[in-house]
Amino acid sequence: MVLKRLKSPLLIALLASASAAGALFARSLVTDKPDFLSALEYSVLQELNLARTNPQTYARILEDYRSQFQGRLVKRPGKIDLMTSEGTAAVDEAIRELKARKPMSPFRISRGMSLAATDHVKDTGPRGSTGHSGSDGSKPFDRMNRHGKWLRSAGENISYGNDEGRQVVIQLIVDDGVAGRGHRRNIFNAAFEVVGISCGPHKVYGTMCVQTFAGDYQEK
Repeated sequence: MVLKRLKSPLLIALLASASAAGALFARSLVTDKPDFLSALEYSVLQELNLARTNPQTYARILEDYRSQFQGRLVKRPGKIDLMTSEGTAAVDEAIRELKARKPMSPFRISRGMSLAATDHVKDTGPRGSTGHSGSDGSKPFDRMNRHGKWLRSAGENISYGNDEGRQVVIQLIVDDGVAGRGHRRNIFNAAFEVVGISCGPHKVYGTMCVQTFAGDYQEK
């Protein structure tokens, strides 16, 4: 989901399939862990920033992930195998795009935007619902403005079914079955410079991870 003030309509994209990758290229962008992020949330931040700052490395990570496919099935040792919609086609597309991308600046992490993401996790996770709307009708932009004020542009990604940071980010970059690849576009959107992250339990998919994005953000 993306919003630019007074310029563009909402882009709503929901990803409910799960995917995984091996442990190849465990290197990530090293930053100090903020005290308000869990280990999983911090891992998601590291993976997002690795993809943005070194897309060629992340293309190689996706190549390793591709090797786990048998047809449309992703074989995951020690975990449930996953059936994808597009098979390797979406992975190959993502690999080509990342290989052609130039490095970008990393995201800055926001406490207020992470609280906004937490609001959505606590609201939808126990109910097992999906999507960007809260039970009170709130949108990501409303939730971000509870804890500060988003500036210039804003958006949100949600991953379901993954309990490792690399799995979360691979799922969103590949964007299997999502027309327009809205999650991938959010991650590599140069207009987004700030991110908030929250992960927690989900009644249906086990784990959900919400990432909120903005061009800038004023904390309360």
